[in-house]
This record gives sequence, C-alpha cells and structure tokens, in this order.
Amino acid sequence: MSQEKFVYFFGGGSAEGKSEMKDTLGGKGANLAEMTNLGIPVPPGFTISTDACELYYENNKAYPDYIVKEVEQHLKKLEAQMGMKLGDHDNPLLVSVRSGAAISMPGMMDTVLNLGLTEKAVEGLAARSGNERFAWDAYRRFIQMFGDVVKGVPHHAFEGALDSIKRDKGVENDNELDAADLKKVVSRYLSVYKDAVKEPFPQDPKVQLWAAIDAVFGSWKNERADKYRAINKIEGLKGTAVNVQSMVFGNFGDTSGTGVCFSRDPSSGENYFYGEYLMNAQGEDVVAGIRTPEKLSTLQSGSPAVYAELVEIKDKLENHYKDMQDMEFTIQDGKLYILQTRNGKRTGQAAVQIAVDLVKEKMIDKKEAIMRVTSSQLDQLLHPMIDPKAMKEIKPIAKGLNASPGAACGKIVFTAEEAEAWFLKGEQVILVRKETSPEDIGGMNVAQGILTSTGGMTSHAAVVARGMGTPCVAGCKELIINEETKTMTVGTKIFKEGNWCSLDGTDGLVYEGVIDLIQPELSRNLNEFLLWTDEVRKSARRKGVADGFGIRTNADLPADALKGREFGAEGIGLCRTEHMFFDEEKLKSFRIMIVADSKEKRIESLKKIMPLQIADFEGIFRSMDGLPVNIRLLDPPLHEFVPRSKRDIAELADIIGISKEDLQIRLNSLEEQNPMLGHRGCRLGITYPEIYDMQVEAIARAAVKVQKEGIKVLPEIMIPLIGTYKEFVPLRENAEKVLNFVFKETGTTVEYQIGTMIEIPRAALTAEDIAKYADYFSFGTNDLTQMTFGYSRDDVGTFVPEYINKKILKADPFQTLDQHGVGLLVELGVQRGRSTKADLKTSICGEHGGDPDSIDFCYRTGLNVVSCSPYRVPIARLAAAQAVIRN
Repeated sequence: MSQEKFVYFFGGGSAEGKSEMKDTLGGKGANLAEMTNLGIPVPPGFTISTDACELYYENNKAYPDYIVKEVEQHLKKLEAQMGMKLGDHDNPLLVSVRSGAAISMPGMMDTVLNLGLTEKAVEGLAARSGNERFAWDAYRRFIQMFGDVVKGVPHHAFEGALDSIKRDKGVENDNELDAADLKKVVSRYLSVYKDAVKEPFPQDPKVQLWAAIDAVFGSWKNERADKYRAINKIEGLKGTAVNVQSMVFGNFGDTSGTGVCFSRDPSSGENYFYGEYLMNAQGEDVVAGIRTPEKLSTLQSGSPAVYAELVEIKDKLENHYKDMQDMEFTIQDGKLYILQTRNGKRTGQAAVQIAVDLVKEKMIDKKEAIMRVTSSQLDQLLHPMIDPKAMKEIKPIAKGLNASPGAACGKIVFTAEEAEAWFLKGEQVILVRKETSPEDIGGMNVAQGILTSTGGMTSHAAVVARGMGTPCVAGCKELIINEETKTMTVGTKIFKEGNWCSLDGTDGLVYEGVIDLIQPELSRNLNEFLLWTDEVRKSARRKGVADGFGIRTNADLPADALKGREFGAEGIGLCRTEHMFFDEEKLKSFRIMIVADSKEKRIESLKKIMPLQIADFEGIFRSMDGLPVNIRLLDPPLHEFVPRSKRDIAELADIIGISKEDLQIRLNSLEEQNPMLGHRGCRLGITYPEIYDMQVEAIARAAVKVQKEGIKVLPEIMIPLIGTYKEFVPLRENAEKVLNFVFKETGTTVEYQIGTMIEIPRAALTAEDIAKYADYFSFGTNDLTQMTFGYSRDDVGTFVPEYINKKILKADPFQTLDQHGVGLLVELGVQRGRSTKADLKTSICGEHGGDPDSIDFCYRTGLNVVSCSPYRVPIARLAAAQAVIRN
C-alpha cells in the first residue's frame, strides 16, 4: 500500500494527472491537471487523491505515515516552484484547500482560502504586496473561513463582530473599511475564535494545513453531502479528493477581481458567453450574494485584454471537452488565472438546446447528444407554467432574477427544516430565504419553488435550483425577510408563514396567492431531439425480440390519450376501465348493479351503463386514430364503488326501493378482509360474467362504429389478475363469443387481440401455460411488486423511507423496479412465455414504465413496449433510446 501514489502535482505547464483520472483525482483535480497540460494559466498545486480519503476513514480519520510524507514532499515542490514558503514571515505562500469528488457536488463540501496566514505572515504579505489593506482583509477572511469550516464557529458570530465595526465607522460595505479598521476586525475575530474553540487561533501553518485537509475529507460525510448524494442517486464513489493550490487574489486592488462564467447560458442554452464577476473581491463574494456582481459583458470595456484572453480560454476548453464549461477565474493585478473548469450544470431547456446545437456544430453526434440529457432535465421541460389567461388579471408584487425556469405555487416557509416537515404533511411549499446555503439542500429538494432576497445568477440558490429543475427567483431586493418573526414584507404587505405565493422562475416574478398553472408544450428543439431518440430506439435489434422498442401511454379518457399522443406515444398501453365508472351518471347505475340481488337485475343495470361505455371507447379510439389501445377489463374489488356517506346510501336505497338498513346489510357483505387479494380482477369476470360481457360488447360496438368512420381501430382486450391459465381460458372464450356476436350483427369485423396482465407471481412462474392462450403479456408491476414483497403499496410510506435510509432497500420498489426479485419474475415470465410462443409481445404498464432505470431493465429483458403516464412519455422516449445505446 505504501508504494502507491496518493498525491499528484500540477504546475509549470505540466501535470501528473489528466482528465480521465476523475475517479482518483476528483473532477476538480482532474480538470486542473488537464488545463495545466493544455497550457492554460492555472495556479500550481497538488491533489490528494480519493484513495487517501478512503484510507482516512478506514484508518479512523487518521493518515498513514507514507501519505503524510508524500503530502510534505509535494508541499516542498510547490514552495520551490513558487519561490515562497508556507507561512513564511517575509515571503509567505498562501494556499486554498478545496474538495472535489469524481461527480460534481457544488457547495456540498468544504473549502478554506488564504491558508498560511499568521500574525507575522500577514505583515510579510503586506510588505510584499505593498498593499496593507489587502493583507489584513485576506487574514480576516481566513480566520472566519477556518473558524467556520474547520472548527464549526458560527458564521454569524464573525459577522456580528464585522457589523459592529462597520457601524462604529458609519459604513455599509466591507470594502469601505481601511487597513486600520481591518486590524480591529482581525483582533475581534481572534477573540471570537478563542471564545468558541477554547484555544488560540493556530499560528503554525502546517497545523492549519492538516486541520483544513481533515475538514475537507471530513465534509465527504457531512449531512448536506450525504443528502445531496441520496437525492441525486450518487453511489459507489471512494470519497473526495483534496486540492491544495497556491492562492491568487481577486481582492488585490482595483485591477483584480474574481468571477464565474459559462461558455453558454446555463438557463436557456443560448450560445453566448455568460457570467458574473466582482472587482476587488474574492470568490465567495460572488456566490454568497454579499455584493451584487457585474455582468461578464461589462468586463470587455473595463479590462479588454483580460476579457479577450478569457474568451480564448473559454473557446479552447469548450472545444476540448466538447461540452458547455462552467469556469471560475481570478484576475490578480491584471493577470488572468483559471481556478476551475467543469461541465456546467444546466436546466432542462439548456441541456436540450446545447445538445442539439453541439450536433449541428459537428462537435458531437446524435447518440452522444442523447446520452448528455438526463431524464430529470427533460422532466423540467414538462413542468407547469403560469396560464396565459391568468396573466391578464394578475400583477407581480416583486421582481428578481430569473434564476431557474418554471412556475410554482406553495405556502411560504422560511427554513429548510420547515420545508421538509411541511412536505411530509402533504403541503406544497415555497422556500423563502435571504440566501440559501448548502445546509438547505433537503428543503430545497422538496420545495415547489425557491425565492431569495439576495444573490445573483451564480449564487448557491440559483445554481442548485437549476440543477434540480426547481423554479427559482433570486436576488429579489424588494423583499424584506425576517426569519425570526417568520415574515416576508413587500412594500406595505406582510406575508406570514403558511401564506400562499407563486413565482415564475422564467421571468423572475413573484405573485401573491395561488395562480393557475398549465403544462408546457414541446418546443421545436425538444421535438427535434426526441425524434433523434425515436430513431435510435426504433433501430433497436435484439436476439429473439421483434425490432424496435415501443413507447405507449396509460390513458383512461380521450383527453389523456390525446396528450400522450402529442408527447409521442405510439398507442395506449393501459386503459383502466374502472376510472370511467366514477362519472356521476355511470356510478349511480354501477352501484345499483353491485347491490342487485339477481343476475337479471345486474344485467338490467349494465344495459344502462353500456351506451356510456361505448361513448368512452369511441372517444379513445378516435383520439388514437389507428394506434393500438390496450383496455383492461374491470380490476378493482366492487366495494371500492359502494356509497359511504349516509346521504348516498339513503339515495341508493330509495332508487332500488329497499330500506337503508337492508341496503347496509348488502353493502357490508361486499366488504373483504384483504380486498387487494380478494374478489377482484378476473375473479369478478368468472363470478359475474355479465360485467365483462358488457365491457367487451361496448369495446366491440365502439370499434365497429369508429372503423366505419374510416379510422383504423386496434383494440387489445386485457384480462387482469390471472393466476392460472384455467382462469384465462373461459374468460377468453366468453369475450370471443361477444365479439363474434357484435361482428355478425353489424356485418363488420375488427382486428383485435386478447391478452393478460401478469401481476401475480404464479402467473409469471407458469407463463408458458398462459402463453398458449394469450396473444400478449403486459406486466402489471405495481401489483407484482406488492405481492412479491408482501408490501401494501398504500402503506409503504410508514416504513420504506426508513428502509432506504438504513440501506435495507436501495429505492422505493414501487417507484424503481426491484430488478433482483420482482425483475426476476418479469424475466422468467418473458422467457417462459416465449418458450411457448416465440413472437409473444410483452410490455410493462405499471408506474415503473416511466422510470429510466426500470426502462433500461425492460430493454435488457426483451420487453417490446413500455407504457407510462402521458407526461412521462418524453422521458420514456429518452430513457428507451439511452437503454438502446447503453446496451
């Protein structure tokens, strides 16, 4: 172990690492090495690898001697290259100590700047720089950051000391303090530190360095980093690397500055140079929202040579990485340095725009473009926006920066903890803060929208919200937020916790109350991009499986069917007929049928329902206009439809002419101990065949009528909850008798198929028998999951979150398919079904049909089609194409 390399140097035009070494050097370290090798001006330094982080935790948060020795050797190499020494009294080397995991986790882990300053080194820095104010400003920043990050001294304790000195001098901004003032600030800060830590601030720079390295490695397992990885499903990383890099200073004077820039707009994807900067400032000033930054375009007039060099570097890096770059830069006394580059976080809109543009610019091909866009980014484009009709009647109460697009409504909360607590109670919330910090990640994740009174377009709130796809309005200066009283004041209006507000992150506007939102339409860019995904998935070739990989939608009403088709569905994969019975007129007749005491009375009630069912199916067939429609016959237990209230029971008793007491006896007889395993699905069809007969007749008559209108109709009749082929056979025979009767009576024949839903484990295990009689299988993975795990899907919320937290489960099995258990049943069902019928069509129609991980599994397992809700169809199209490319 001691012979391995754990520390990698970069500087002087060459580096020991490269961009492909992200697993070892982290993203930041790998890109610092790559930029150094490209000849880009990067301050020299060294990276302590993620392997060292892994050893740090294995070694009870301590370092083996050989790692300590290797770090010391690289520090000496850095000192030699810079011609300075860490903490030297006359010519001090100062360094930054930053985190950097293989996958970018912005703001989740810790950073320390200006490390190496002591009471004597600050005098040396002042003399060397000829700028006493700068030196003492750097020292006070270091004490505060070291105290906060390394020792946990509350940030507000330092801010209180700084504010008191500004009040004494009668100034508002930090940069209005002179060197003498900053010496007082340092003195106060040292006292704050000593009071909190119970020991003096360390004056040995090596002690500072190792304490900072400890803090960065320690931050790998802090609460916000753990929560960020859980939210973003980041797993399997060894830890964070630590980057120790020589400092360059943006607060050196008026010819110095610092900024963040993107090679393209991370919100819209537009191809223009985008960013913000501050002169005479350090990096945290830009992201913390302490001062309002300048637009990057103004740098061109203020420092044209620096701006021209920055543009040249931007182009070089984007062409090299072939992706939009997020860069941090510092200007020290007119000289430009690049501190970081990474593939930039972006909104869904920007992700699609950039992917399409890079293909047209011949930087990447279509398959690479498809793999660049994530399902969560695409999901952002399907978020609500404010109804244009409502826009005519509403006026914004405030305007901020359009930090992350989309519209949201919710109840105001003022802390991340409250956001999470209210969310668990089923409330929609808007998180309102002066500015967010990494500790707020949990609340930001559950909020419908985020609203801050300070910060710019590259502030923490803006960057994280864009990455999450959460609407955000940042830097809304009209807001006065009082977190103690839990109020937000806009002009003369005071909003309290729990009051409703709405925001539009696309335009940066804030509104009072609840506003009507509408779902967006697909843009031209998105349509073009999704057509590329269709090309890929339709070209899929798998051994023993029909060509292509189809996408359908789950739809119970014509409007749902139209929306699914608009989003690219190639048919209906699940039409749940029970949802049609909740129409008031149908429900009344259906209830009469349920409580009827004879078959004759049930048939009489069903005759009243049939015309309404025919109309339902006609609407769906017309909406799909030639695409297949898979209709599931009645599935839920009958007791779900019975009246509950005294008024409804009395009304039903009057209609059927019996007493309320007698009706109640009949209703009680329908109750079951475990209805989801009881008298439902095909069991209803066998005991009450007249129900399924009515539904099949309605399907047949609707199909005949619509086909006579010149519209191609492809009905698929699905019999649910089969456990044995002996249930399926008589139900298929009954259905075909009804179909043939209608076809003979009308003189018209319609092409049809009759299949089954595989949702009971026994059905999957005996699929070879069922496939002899079924035209197709559709896996109902909601029930299959429920019956395999023995979990009630209506009650998993009481324990599954804890199971996930304790890593008993990797994910909620009702959201992401359990591939090892439930998935094995699906795989067996497909294999055994096709052993009987080689061309058996198989699909999935549960909620898993819109989950990207589950879709990938479905492709690998040989399913022909996945079906999901209409608004998940574009995501399914993308995930299906990615599955084809990946496999």
